[in-house]
Amino acid sequence: MRVVFAGTPEVAVTALKAIAASGHELVAVVTRPDAPAGRGRKLVASPVAEYAEELGVEIFKPVKPRDPDFLERLREIAPDACPVVAYGGLLPQAALDIPRHGWINLHFSVLPAWRGAAPVQHSIISGDDVTGASTFRIVKALDAGPVYGVLTERIGPKDTAGDLLSRLAESGAKLLVDTLDGIEAGVLEAREQPADGITIAPKINVEDAELDLTAPAQRVDRLVRGCNPAPGAWTTFRGERLKVLDVDLTDEDLKPGELVATKSSVTVGTGSKALRLVTVQPQGKKPMAAADWARGVRITDDDRLGAESGAE
Repeated sequence: MRVVFAGTPEVAVTALKAIAASGHELVAVVTRPDAPAGRGRKLVASPVAEYAEELGVEIFKPVKPRDPDFLERLREIAPDACPVVAYGGLLPQAALDIPRHGWINLHFSVLPAWRGAAPVQHSIISGDDVTGASTFRIVKALDAGPVYGVLTERIGPKDTAGDLLSRLAESGAKLLVDTLDGIEAGVLEAREQPADGITIAPKINVEDAELDLTAPAQRVDRLVRGCNPAPGAWTTFRGERLKVLDVDLTDEDLKPGELVATKSSVTVGTGSKALRLVTVQPQGKKPMAAADWARGVRITDDDRLGAESGAE
């Protein structure tokens, strides 16, 4: 089957590699345009574009997928299917109509749960025990197309969004290739999603990642894990932002935001039990062990974490 792959970030490269190694003919790749990155803000190609360069296949970087030149070239190629992983562009109906088997998306949730840009993060933050991945045919409505295949993955008590996404990228890549195999063989049909059980997973921005230390410890822990590695959960200390990258649950009792530091540990109170801070990142610095941070700032009895930490 002739396929054109669409994807952009590192997580999509895993699926691209699997498709390139499969029996399907990868004829081109679609990705987002080069974007400024780093301190110099130089234009940098996406991870998918970089790997496609190694493969030597044709690469498209339309500013918008409705670009007439892009659509014309896609019609010339006439792919049988277009597998998609985290492409990031809104596909117009004119593009959706080109491949005879449509655009087949790998989405990191068990649909119809967590439609949207950040399904893995929301599944952790919401306290789900199990998540997974789905392959479905893209339609104009957000992640609402009929589903070809599903897999499930248990969420561990220490899993971050990065951990979970890494595992799902591997298992999901196989699911996507298996889906293409089944479509080509004529043995796989897409089934409409259930009308109930729909949840939405919008992109998580920096404001969403602020910790509420009056909330129960488990809820704070889930937000920390769900926002790791990006955008990074945070609170404030002496009026500056402090990212909190890793915590442990404890049985200790402290008031919300109250800090206790020893030579080897730092503990902060929440709305229930206290949390032990494991890894933090002060503003403008690299991640570090919380105990090292505490020694550097010399925590006093008056110090607090949270909205009131900068107040006098």
